[in-house]
Amino acid sequence: MKRLTAVFEEAEQLVEAARQARTAGYAIADAFVPFAVHGLDEAMGLRRSRLTWVCFAAALTGGTLAMSFQLWTSVSSWPLNVGGKPFASVAAFLPVTFELTVLTAALVSAGTFFARSRLFPGKRATPVPRATDDRFVLVVDTDAPAAEALMRQAGAVEVTAVAQAPEGGS
Repeated sequence: MKRLTAVFEEAEQLVEAARQARTAGYAIADAFVPFAVHGLDEAMGLRRSRLTWVCFAAALTGGTLAMSFQLWTSVSSWPLNVGGKPFASVAAFLPVTFELTVLTAALVSAGTFFARSRLFPGKRATPVPRATDDRFVLVVDTDAPAAEALMRQAGAVEVTAVAQAPEGGS
């Protein structure tokens, strides 16, 4: 299997090349862009991210645990009568609950993103020069010789084919 890297000068060319490659049946591995390109995710055939649901579940869990722990310590475990304040003073618990809700959501979302994207310390990257400066790069996994012609026809200024090593092998 070859990994074809096509470099484009314009965002519209990249989106059109992704659309054509997907229509031709090629597997799009990735795209590197210097800014958000509208319509690229649809052209690549990407599904909507489920990370928002992970973030919501983590926030709900963090907030529930924070409020539950504060209520348990204040009402059940160690009730103190301080100046006539009620034991279950929910208004006093809101700042800590809010902070732990945000902290839990952020940490779990970041951890999930890194794990799902397989981004970890020591991962070897193969950078494409100027990919995030002023160029748009489309990476396609294919053995078809017509893929390079398709990329050039779509406006690629540079097309590079590299033999891809098998994953998981030693």
